[in-house]
Amino acid sequence: MKEECLQECYGVLCSCLGVPPKSFTFEYVDDKKKYHAKYNVTPKEFYEKYLGEDLDDYVGIINGPTADKPFHKMYTVKYLGNVVDGNPVSYLNLPINEFKKAILDQLKDGNIVWFGCDAGKDINRDTGLWDDGQFDYAGTFDIHLDMTKAEMLDARHSAMNHAMVFTGVNLVKGKPTRWKIENSWGDTVANAGYYICTDTWFDKYVFEAVVHKKYLTAKQQKALKTEPIVLEPWDPFGSLAD
Repeated sequence: MKEECLQECYGVLCSCLGVPPKSFTFEYVDDKKKYHAKYNVTPKEFYEKYLGEDLDDYVGIINGPTADKPFHKMYTVKYLGNVVDGNPVSYLNLPINEFKKAILDQLKDGNIVWFGCDAGKDINRDTGLWDDGQFDYAGTFDIHLDMTKAEMLDARHSAMNHAMVFTGVNLVKGKPTRWKIENSWGDTVANAGYYICTDTWFDKYVFEAVVHKKYLTAKQQKALKTEPIVLEPWDPFGSLAD
């Protein structure tokens, strides 16, 4: 039934949008204002020529400090994945200091970092700031609102709901104070589409990242080879697949 339904969906999409192209024309203007056009390029050829990265060298890491997820273990989520015969999606759970170091090391080498976070907490879209200290809810209402990251995950108060990329970080004596983010909400909000988050916001609301495995320690790389623990589909770390 699922295959029949997918065939019907594919037919409707092709009728409305056309059959997905097997090749395309790639046109661009280089930094010297010179026009280029490459004809009959297949997606695989485009990937090999213009990207050239071996995506198998990149791994997903998470910071999930809940009691049911010991650190330095691999995890996956039941039913996660939407590519037929694709590689299974899995994550290595790391303490926040190790999680952050891998991200920092990749940025220091001049490479951006994809990450998943809770983008709905403590955000000001006009200023482009994510900061857990910019709104004083507890002081305003004289109530206790403090929750640890683990408590927020267990209570479903917070979870990944958006993905962006880190493009830079501000360091003071080697310690990060704020992170530069490129978002996908257009260039008419924040600072031409770029945002800043504080390091304390990072600690609370950044849950996942993708890094090159060369930035992992020998112990962490060894853990990558272990069998993933399968989490239930409603686990917070399955939220980006909702």
